[in-house]
Amino acid sequence: MADTHLILTTIGDDRPGLVGELSAVISAHQGNWLESSMSRLAGKFAGIVKVAMPGDKVEALKAALAGLASLKVIAETSADAKSAAAGRRLKLSLIGHDRIGIVREVSQVLARHAVNVEELSTRTASAPMSAEIMFHADIDLLAGHEIDARALTAELERISNDLMVDINLDEKIA
Repeated sequence: MADTHLILTTIGDDRPGLVGELSAVISAHQGNWLESSMSRLAGKFAGIVKVAMPGDKVEALKAALAGLASLKVIAETSADAKSAAAGRRLKLSLIGHDRIGIVREVSQVLARHAVNVEELSTRTASAPMSAEIMFHADIDLLAGHEIDARALTAELERISNDLMVDINLDEKIA
């Protein structure tokens, strides 16, 4: 029997031991922890985990995860058992004064050019000299081979002027 792939999304009040509890439940149900991304934000622990496991153990794992008092876990079956998607991998970096709408504006440009956001990491920090709050974003992207990179870059440059941010777009070397 082929393995079933599950995507688990988790959230709970942050404290030591949460990852250990989650991994113990997964292991106890013959789940193999494949990939994950986890973070602490505003006192909460949030994460996403890809697990491979025997299909006949999935319901028991879901029930055990529902019994975790410290974490809310949602488990969804993944149709993705294939290899990484093909295309051009791009890296977008952005920095500018924090304001409402930066992520919306950038993501709308990316969507118009059929560019997929694969990973998005943002943070705010004080500027070194002025102590003004600066917004930083690092975005890993996947675009089709046929993308018009010049048109995408031009549109990103246009909005960077409107948003008063610096945007850099580069081909990502694997």
